[in-house]
Amino acid sequence: MATTMAINAKFTFTRLSYHSGDWDTDQRMPVNVLNSLLEYTTIPFDPKEKVIALDSNDIFLAPFCYLSGHKLVQFDTKERENFKKYVQNGGFVFVDDCNHDIDGLFAKSFEAQMDALFGHGSLKKIPNNHPIYNCFFKFDKPPNTVFELNGWGDDLIHDYLKAIEINGRIAVLYSNKDYGCEWDYDFRNKRFMAEDNTKFAVNIVVYAMGS
Repeated sequence: MATTMAINAKFTFTRLSYHSGDWDTDQRMPVNVLNSLLEYTTIPFDPKEKVIALDSNDIFLAPFCYLSGHKLVQFDTKERENFKKYVQNGGFVFVDDCNHDIDGLFAKSFEAQMDALFGHGSLKKIPNNHPIYNCFFKFDKPPNTVFELNGWGDDLIHDYLKAIEINGRIAVLYSNKDYGCEWDYDFRNKRFMAEDNTKFAVNIVVYAMGS
């Protein structure tokens, strides 16, 4: 797999399935993100979400992947091997904790997997002036979600995202903010919003494709 993806390459929203936990979350979210790419950018994209098993070699054909869930994350041997090889060879994984809870089962188990694969503390807070916050739309920090503001989950507003960086680029972007649920609605409802909350999704895609 190439280490970078040209910005004019065709984008495919690829979801990773894995044997533990529940990976098939927020089913309307990918279409909503794709609609935002259509609305705001000229990036060509596949109109259908693709699901690839983490233990499949097909993952190495997908420069962008999404992984989420609420429950235990316990990769098996092949899943661990593929995840590590994928990100070390230029892949980008956006991981979103649907529990929006730093003490929840998904967060603790996923972070433990990253520690085992990349070393203790490999997931680090990224500064709010990181290029991912201004590569398309401008943000001074990661946008909040209604789930945080309503006090669900751990009752915290997470003013940061975490990442594993390899060779100066984000390889694993990790959120406890539950963006998946935030963006999981019929795209036609965006016209009722004072501000389109999917704009940060566009930044994530643009960064992943251009970094």
